[in-house]
Amino acid sequence: MSDKPGRFTLLSRLFHWSMAAMVIAQLLLGVTMVASLSYYPLLLAIHRPLGITILVFAVVRLVNRLTHRPPPFLATMSRRERKIATWSEYLLYALLLVQPLIGWAMLAAARYPIILFGPLHLPGIAPHNITLYAVLRIGHSILAFLLFLTFTAHMSAVLFHTLVLRDRLIDRMALWPTKSAAAADHQA
Repeated sequence: MSDKPGRFTLLSRLFHWSMAAMVIAQLLLGVTMVASLSYYPLLLAIHRPLGITILVFAVVRLVNRLTHRPPPFLATMSRRERKIATWSEYLLYALLLVQPLIGWAMLAAARYPIILFGPLHLPGIAPHNITLYAVLRIGHSILAFLLFLTFTAHMSAVLFHTLVLRDRLIDRMALWPTKSAAAADHQA
């Protein structure tokens, strides 16, 4: 534990904010696809390759996370908060890996092509089976809701630490210059 927030590596921070932007976009696309049938084909054409991009980023982020030790938790975080933060991170990684795979399998079970760009298609990863498609579609929807809840809880916790506790927790993942980073550079 530390009184001052250490920082994740620059690469980790870039991956984090890129993934956050993609997840927000994907959640908005998913909601809009359900609500707007007239734009459904266009939104789906964006949703599919973005889902695969999220899957690739999630794998790369996981490798990066396993090879780079995170900074210590802040002293302002109780043991319970540290456990919750750790387990919610595991849950987010699991969802970011499983959700696109279920979407991919769902489309394969319905024999829908997964077009990335132009003639580049992904192979099917599940047998053609309409019942399997229906089960995977329900699972995809449930996991999307769970991802939304977990993502919202993560953002809420960071906002609580930033705006209420003012313990500079967000500095750990900041891409912008921070007071703690400037102080560390000045001491070096």
